[in-house]
Amino acid sequence: MLETLQQNLSFVVISALIAAVIALGAKYAERFFKDMHKVRPARRICIIAICGAIAAVLHMLDFPLLFLAPEFYKLDFSELPVMLCGFYLGPSAAVFCEVVKILLKLLLKGTSTAYVGDFANFVVGCSLVLPAVIIYHTKKSRNSALIGCAVGTLVLTIIGSLFNAVYLLPKFSQLYGIPMDAIIGMGTMINGGITNVTSFVTLAVAPLNLIKGAMISILTVLLYKKVARPLFGRSA
Repeated sequence: MLETLQQNLSFVVISALIAAVIALGAKYAERFFKDMHKVRPARRICIIAICGAIAAVLHMLDFPLLFLAPEFYKLDFSELPVMLCGFYLGPSAAVFCEVVKILLKLLLKGTSTAYVGDFANFVVGCSLVLPAVIIYHTKKSRNSALIGCAVGTLVLTIIGSLFNAVYLLPKFSQLYGIPMDAIIGMGTMINGGITNVTSFVTLAVAPLNLIKGAMISILTVLLYKKVARPLFGRSA
């Protein structure tokens, strides 16, 4: 009992610290941007809330790619409104939009992973959105958007793979009492080349994150200018 309480407390503390570091880093990056949209605080909060709510709904419409990864790995488009929000308001707004998304999802649907999967979604989502948004805001152009999205997708793939190998897979194994070999075995049933944690994240997790990053990036570049006025009330 005491050991479980200590583990839960350490998870909460570590999660809060990582979230704080991400938020502070995003806010610090904005000091170097000269062409930020001047938006009143109340309107800024409304935009973040709206985009976060849309993201939460999209997050709940996730679906697996059973030809690529086990069923508990799912794809969703929830980072799209977060990315659009970040392109318009900057990286710190994107982080808060991610927080709103996770909180609303927990409120509406709850958690099936003892919050581990929800925290992972926040970290992995930020790893895609923040590089893309920061690079875009250095020089707002189609080229910077393309470069930012490409870098964000690469960072997402790397961070997502490392995070799964080092933290998420061992945590799920501990949480559900499933031996790591059994989890790897689920991957082996899909791809015979998966024989250990390294090959699992390389052949299952990395391609899934690459597909997600590419799809979100393409949609962001195609839609941002078109939805800026109806969604944010002014052109991008």
